[in-house]
Amino acid sequence: MDEFWVFGYGSLMWNPGFPYVEREAARVHGFRRSLCIWSTAHRGTAENPGLVMGLDRGGSCRGMAFRVGDKDRDDALDYLRKRELITNVYKERILPIGLPGGRRVQAVTYVVDRHHEQYAGSLSVEEAAEVVLRSHGQSGPNDAYVLNTVAQLKQMGIRDLWLEAVGDAVSLQTAQAAD
Repeated sequence: MDEFWVFGYGSLMWNPGFPYVEREAARVHGFRRSLCIWSTAHRGTAENPGLVMGLDRGGSCRGMAFRVGDKDRDDALDYLRKRELITNVYKERILPIGLPGGRRVQAVTYVVDRHHEQYAGSLSVEEAAEVVLRSHGQSGPNDAYVLNTVAQLKQMGIRDLWLEAVGDAVSLQTAQAAD
């Protein structure tokens, strides 16, 4: 049986939610990480949408790849579909990813549907921070999602200056509100 890999670029990096037997830094080409999806369930509501990551076209994206054991494959895929395809703003794709040492594997990956009503496109740092600060969904506050993703990227040695600026703006506003 072929190996079953999953590529994560947002919360899947720090909260995969399924058992895995191997975890590796990885890169996918042709897509970039973007805070470009209005979240109406996990990090916001229909009345007050939050923002979550999507793989949008262009560039490349460093993230985390998880190899799932054969016995957990079906359960992991079922879990991922319930988690990621809740509103069908993502398209499930099998894409080639690069692992350390030049190894290439195929991985289940979730790519944003730019034609979906939840596609937010490009926002300014200020606009994104404002949305993130006021949003909360069934998976928790939007600011925790963004700050945890920024922390995971920093831990992996990945710089995303725009996302870091959103995180800094969120942290500053939170600190000012606490004073």
